[in-house]
Amino acid sequence: MATTPGTKRLFVGNVPFRIEADELRSIFEEVAPVADFFWPTDRETGRKKGFLFVDVAEEDMAAVIEAMNGKDVMGRQLAVNEAQPREARPAR
Repeated sequence: MATTPGTKRLFVGNVPFRIEADELRSIFEEVAPVADFFWPTDRETGRKKGFLFVDVAEEDMAAVIEAMNGKDVMGRQLAVNEAQPREARPAR
């Protein structure tokens, strides 16, 4: 999951499971254009996970975090911050 040059990846936690992806994406797009939107699913159940990733232009990142972090969506407060690289996992 590499970002496009000029964009930053945001981690969005505490996402309500009953919202549709296009509806949630449009909430983010009210603040700034979204370059990419990825909502992972559980491999075993196929259910959406409680977090997702949103890519926005570098110059929009601070505004998106400011507007969306703590925003109430369907009774849940989103947790939005810059995504950090995934730590290496031990081999199985």
